[in-house]
Amino acid sequence: MSGNKVSRQKPCHHCKSRSASAPPGTSTIHYEKFWLYRHCSSVQQRDRQAQKAGQLFSGLLAMNVVFLGSAFISSMIFNHVSITLADVWILLSILKVLSLCWIIYYLLGTSRQPHAVLYQDSHAGPIWIRGSVLLFGSFSILLNVFQIGYSAILIQCKSRVEIVFPSIEILFICTQAFFLWHHSKDCIQVQHNFTRCGLMLTIATNLLLWLLAVTNDTIHMEIESQLREVERRFAGNETTLCTCPNTTICKVFQKGYILLYPFNTEYCLVCCSVLYVVWKNIGRRISHHHVPHIKPKFKLQGVVFGPLLGATAVIIGICVFMMYQIQATGSAPNRQVFVMYYSYYIVLLPLMSVGAVIGTIIHALEKKELDTLKNPTRSLDVILLMGAALGQIGMSYFSIVAIVATDPKDLLNSLILSYSVLLIFQNITQNVFIIDGLHRQPFVAATEARHTGHPGQHTVASELPGEEETATSSKQEHTEMPPGKEEEMKEEQNHEACDQRRVSMLELGQEIRKVSLSYIHSYSHLSWKRRALREISFFLVLCNIILWIMPTFGAHPVFENGLEKSFYGYSTWFAIVNFGLPLGVFYRMHSVGGLLEVYVTA
Repeated sequence: MSGNKVSRQKPCHHCKSRSASAPPGTSTIHYEKFWLYRHCSSVQQRDRQAQKAGQLFSGLLAMNVVFLGSAFISSMIFNHVSITLADVWILLSILKVLSLCWIIYYLLGTSRQPHAVLYQDSHAGPIWIRGSVLLFGSFSILLNVFQIGYSAILIQCKSRVEIVFPSIEILFICTQAFFLWHHSKDCIQVQHNFTRCGLMLTIATNLLLWLLAVTNDTIHMEIESQLREVERRFAGNETTLCTCPNTTICKVFQKGYILLYPFNTEYCLVCCSVLYVVWKNIGRRISHHHVPHIKPKFKLQGVVFGPLLGATAVIIGICVFMMYQIQATGSAPNRQVFVMYYSYYIVLLPLMSVGAVIGTIIHALEKKELDTLKNPTRSLDVILLMGAALGQIGMSYFSIVAIVATDPKDLLNSLILSYSVLLIFQNITQNVFIIDGLHRQPFVAATEARHTGHPGQHTVASELPGEEETATSSKQEHTEMPPGKEEEMKEEQNHEACDQRRVSMLELGQEIRKVSLSYIHSYSHLSWKRRALREISFFLVLCNIILWIMPTFGAHPVFENGLEKSFYGYSTWFAIVNFGLPLGVFYRMHSVGGLLEVYVTA
């Protein structure tokens, strides 16, 4: 904010009532106050204590809301007669309305106050995070549209809450996505405690929506009941179950709801992570040396083998995924499909682990300084990586116990056992590589771009004018020719067009040659350590993308192979998978962001 804009703004009541003990030159800084620490002699000490107290009380608010919502959801699961799904939806609708009121107040009131946003955290809300919010938010809106359409078709046996709840959800998603896109970097300096409580209420609402999405399997139960209804009808027993009519639109709503269901859980988790960073940045004052002078940008330079290997893994993974989905949707998947699926993972996971270990060793060999500045975004990234990895690691250990206790010598069981062990090792090694890379200072090479010359540029520039002169001279010759020779004119015009096409093809070839030489020159200019780090990071990015796609769009062999389900029982294994699978999907998506950061700073 420029000095002119600050001087023109009308000072608020905080600025007028500030005590004389405030340091000079801090007229635009709103130091926090709290009634417990009103007798502190130092303004800075009172500000620090008030900040801690505000974080404590807002955290307690979120904890109580989460416990209340969890009690409702647990009661719905274990005693669905007293507490129904409609009761849980009413509670969550109240929380969403309260969060909506606070977000609108922040957008129209708090953020527009004088000196409200003096600083912005450059590390918070990177484009890939905000893009994820928009992407998953769009799919979540489409999911709720399908849910509204599905409930409207079955309105005779559905509650009206099932239409009202997704309608409020659409409004909540749109408003929250707008808020996070425009204000994820804010370090708010006014109304500290009210903003903290509003943020924590919104975080708690998103956590409860995620918990409900993880535990609620109503749509799948309805599909199973419809299959049983069809069987009863074939047997001659008519019943009055709430079944989907045999229409295309109903099937589209039903299938679309199931397909888009995982995106809603991802959206809730991503929003929680961004809102937490905004909460941590309340009252934060960033000095000038915290702001990076040169922000590294993503450029596809210095990588050749990583994209090739990663693209190969993605293409093979898509083929395996499609074959598995065809078998799974057509009938019960056979044994060969499971063998193929787990074999793909057993080949890919060791390659990813080896790459992560090599990258960690290269980090240890580098002489780059560690970034020790305070960075809430990076701290949250580390926590989320470690926490989200627990989903896949936990499911893997449950699978290991089930296989060892039954028949580990069977081919499929041995493949699942190897897959589980390799998955644990891959998660650990990748976390170490990403966390170590995030704590490294970014490589700043301002002169590197100057060294990457553009060979062949002068050649093209010298060749093209001559060709243009030839074309213009030929045009002059054509205009001086007598008008009686129309056929010769047409032939010469055809020759001219051929010459121009030849010139354009020559230009295209020279441009491709120029770009190729520039890319090869920039690749050879990098040190072997930077080249290796970029290759490994890019390869791991593509691998994590395909490992995110496969479970997100329906490939769930951990539930469909039947081994763990028969060992632990349907309800127990269903709860384990519903808890671990969304965390695993979120881990893959979050790893992509962390690996891109490592790639950019390498």
